[in-house]
Amino acid sequence: MLAAGRPNTPVNVQIGALLIKELTNLSDDELLESLMFDIRFQYALHTTSFAEQPLSDRTLSRFRARCAAYETEHGVDLLHETITSLSSEMAELMRIDSSLKRMDSLMAASNIKRMGRLELLYTCVANLAKEMAKNCEIPGHLRHYTEADTMNQVIYHSHSEETSAKIDTVLKDVVALKELCGSDYDDSSGYQLLLRVLKEQAVQKEDGTYRLRTKEDGGMDSSILQNPADPDATYREKAGKQHRGYVANVI
Repeated sequence: MLAAGRPNTPVNVQIGALLIKELTNLSDDELLESLMFDIRFQYALHTTSFAEQPLSDRTLSRFRARCAAYETEHGVDLLHETITSLSSEMAELMRIDSSLKRMDSLMAASNIKRMGRLELLYTCVANLAKEMAKNCEIPGHLRHYTEADTMNQVIYHSHSEETSAKIDTVLKDVVALKELCGSDYDDSSGYQLLLRVLKEQAVQKEDGTYRLRTKEDGGMDSSILQNPADPDATYREKAGKQHRGYVANVI
């Protein structure tokens, strides 16, 4: 005569336990302990009338292993099919309107260096100057933009009080380089980025020269150029953190 063993744990109890586990962010051991001593968990799983709670410390892990083995052999995810079949009932219980789309936004960071306004302007001028130097002779006062070590001297080896004067100098060089290009570089990405950064970062004065744009002038939105290495990257501040990259909306 065969001895009677422990009865199988009902499938609905195991699936219900897994749902509660995910909703409450509990581990298997924490869920088991809660089921033993918390009447709310027993009520949710309809096990209040049980003389002994049907879960053990290995029940859920064995159940997941069997489901994984079945999916490997038959290509069917039983848990996914079960949750999908219950989705309409769960939505009704939670009073979710399935006709509404729920959205959230996220920021995909771009692997670019954070640049100050001086470095941004200088880099755009230097990139175009180096491109032009390959095709023609550029004026002497612009040749230092093609030299590798000059940027470090201008950007990093200077005091903060010198920044304003250096920006004015770079803006004058932007205008000079722009006039030198004429229409020969209309198809150049370096030239287009130079025009863009001039439009976004500067304002033309009555005498034809340029000054740095301020908040009062407007136009300093999140779409302005962050780094010429990635022209499409934008700026955003969310949850007190600064992000440079791409904004995505997820439905």
